[in-house]
Order: sequence, then C-alpha cells, then structure tokens
Amino acid sequence: MKKLLIATTVALITLAGCGTNPSNAQIGTATGAVIGGAAGNALGGGTLGTVGGAAAGALIGNEIGKRQDQKR
Repeated sequence: MKKLLIATTVALITLAGCGTNPSNAQIGTATGAVIGGAAGNALGGGTLGTVGGAAAGALIGNEIGKRQDQKR
C-alpha cells in the first residue's frame, strides 16, 4: 500500500509540473501505471509484481490515450 501511495504521489507531481495541459496519452500513462502497479502488487505481490504491473499498465494506458488523442 505504501508503494501505491508513492507511485500516486509521483504521478500527481509529474502531471502538476507540466506547463501545458497534458495529453490523453500522458494522462493514460500515469493512470495506467498507478492502476497496474496496484493490480500487480495485489496479484503478484512484492516489488517485481508492482513494477511489472506498473509497466504493463503504463503501456496500455499510453496506447488508449494515444487513440483518444487521434480522435480529436
């Protein structure tokens, strides 16, 4: 749970630091990483599960965000 809080905090700080509005791809990447990290920790446990889930979630979230950006 502590890792999820850290990941969420880092994602929020990263997004808050953007000078312009973030694209859907950026939002999707951050959201996917947080959700994937939480799911990986819950399913696999440990650092490897958390990091693997965050990486997979970030990739999936980025692709979904890119598709939403292309529709605009």
